[in-house]
Amino acid sequence: MKEVTVQELKALIDSKADFQLIDVREQHEFDDVNLNGVFIPMGDVMENAAQISKDKQVVIHCRSGKRSAAVIAALETQLGYTNLYNLKGGILAYIEEIGL
Repeated sequence: MKEVTVQELKALIDSKADFQLIDVREQHEFDDVNLNGVFIPMGDVMENAAQISKDKQVVIHCRSGKRSAAVIAALETQLGYTNLYNLKGGILAYIEEIGL
C-alpha cells in the first residue's frame, strides 16, 4: 500500500497540488478537528466511491491510519483503484508533527 507522510501531505496542501483528500473517520471525529478533506465515513465509502477520483492522487486518512488502510485495501481490490495513498499515522501524526 502506498503511503504519504504528514510532511508530504502538508507540501501537497501548501503547493495547492491537484489531489483529493478523503477523511473516513466518524462524524464526531470530523466535527472535532479536520483537514478540510471530503468527509465520507468508513462505513459509507463503498456506496459513495463515485465521489473518489480515479484520475488524480487521492490521500485517505483516519485517526491513526488503520481505518484508512482498510478502506484503501477494499477500494483497490473491489473497485480497481490504483491512485490511493494512506496518510501514515493519520490525523494524530499530522497534529503532532505539523499542528493545526
